[in-house]
Parts: sequence; structure tokens; C-alpha cells
Amino acid sequence: MHINTSKFETELQVRPDDIDMNNHVHNSKYLDYVLAARYDQMERCYQMSMSEFIKHNFAWVIERTFIEYKRPLFIGERFIVRTWIDSLLPKGVKVSFEIIKKNNKVSCTGYFNYTMIDAKTLRATTIPDWIIARYSI
Repeated sequence: MHINTSKFETELQVRPDDIDMNNHVHNSKYLDYVLAARYDQMERCYQMSMSEFIKHNFAWVIERTFIEYKRPLFIGERFIVRTWIDSLLPKGVKVSFEIIKKNNKVSCTGYFNYTMIDAKTLRATTIPDWIIARYSI
């Protein structure tokens, strides 16, 4: 089910150890940036940190990831990671993202499909209504 939710932003900066032999950010680091932004946004924007999920015996696992690279990021560059919940499934969410350079050019776009799991059984579980309510902002 597609839902209209808010888009949230986190500003990050490229670190020297993010750079590959081509003198730009290694492709795997873009996914790290999105994950770092999501942890920040879960706590700051949704008022529900990952530790709260764990306290309720829930966790998220990545089912699928897609990324389309458009422009590289370089050492020291500051950028914005914008994410939003694109769609909600009974046992998961699709989180879309874009990484925006300071000149407002898109560096990359993509999405993650996350599945909620019961941390005790490690099996997919239905997302409780109270979590859906918190993430439907």
C-alpha cells in the first residue's frame, strides 16, 4: 500500500576513508550513508529509535536494495540524505531515498525493502498498528 509520508533529511560529510582508488566515494558507502541517516531519523523524526524496536523484540532486515548512481561525491563534501516511507506492507516497508549534493544536484536515488522480524524467532512478523501509526507522519 502506497502511503504519503513526510520526507526527512540528515546532513553528512564524506570522510577520507570513504574514498576509493578513483578519488570519489566508493559505491558501498552510499548505502552506509542512507543507513546512518535512517538511524538518525528514526530517533529524531519518528521518535522511535532502533533501541526501542529492540526493546519490543523487533528488528528490521533488508530484503532488497536498489541504487542508481548519478554523480559522485568527493572527499570533504557535505550532502543531504533524504528518505521517506514509500509504501507499507503487512510485514515490511519500502523506504525510498535520494542523496543530494550541496549544489542541489542528485548524487543517487534508490530504495530499501525492509522486513520486520521478531528478534526472538528471527522470522518475519506483522508490523503492529502502533508502529504503523508512528511511522505514518
